[in-house]
Amino acid sequence: MEKSFNNSLKTVEKEELYRQVVEYSFETTIIHCNQKVLYINEAGANFLRASKNELIGANVVDVFTEQYREFIVGRIRKGSKDRSVGELIETSIYRTDGTIVDVELYCHPVIYGETKAIQSIIRDITPRREAESKLEQVMSEVATPIVPVYDGIAVIPLIGDLNECRTRELLEIIPRKLQDYNLDYIIIDVSGIYNIDEIVVNFIYKIDSIIKLLGISLVYTGLRPELARKSVEARLDVTSLDTMSNVKQALSRLVN
Repeated sequence: MEKSFNNSLKTVEKEELYRQVVEYSFETTIIHCNQKVLYINEAGANFLRASKNELIGANVVDVFTEQYREFIVGRIRKGSKDRSVGELIETSIYRTDGTIVDVELYCHPVIYGETKAIQSIIRDITPRREAESKLEQVMSEVATPIVPVYDGIAVIPLIGDLNECRTRELLEIIPRKLQDYNLDYIIIDVSGIYNIDEIVVNFIYKIDSIIKLLGISLVYTGLRPELARKSVEARLDVTSLDTMSNVKQALSRLVN
């Protein structure tokens, strides 16, 4: 009887020591077994915008958005069975107020008192995602130079792969940057574009319409034969575009 009592006391002491260590962590830390939350630190409760009492005993899977829940259940099952460390992954969770947050999730097996459990550490990656987005925007703008070459004339060289995301950015960036210049003509050189597909064709016609609405005349240079073929496939009239073979030829016409 005394031995059993001492073992129980030691178990309680272990749990208390564990809580004291984890409680000082600034990252959301959840201890769970059979998907049931056994413990969450104060940082985690604050991050999920709930009290500890509300979260302890809850199903840990419910915090994840629906698209990830099946994967998380399988991950927990494997970690519990194999006592293996789960690789770092990115996922999305719900806070108790319904807001969705992108997070990094890291899991590893622990002994919580006498219980074989899993410790999950959740890290908010929203600030990193915002910084990455801003960096991508800056890089995109830097990669889209407007080069004045003559009074009232500038060249925009487009280089690389124009995918749907990139063309969407260009449709926002180019008109905005043009406001800083007093231009009569823009020469867009597309000879450096790697891909000629329907996305590129649609972009060319859209930017052509936008720039003309700004009162600026637009000349394309470097158009390849593939563009004409793709334009026909997309049922667009390539003859409606003002085109020249190269930038030098376009400048010669516009300046003289």
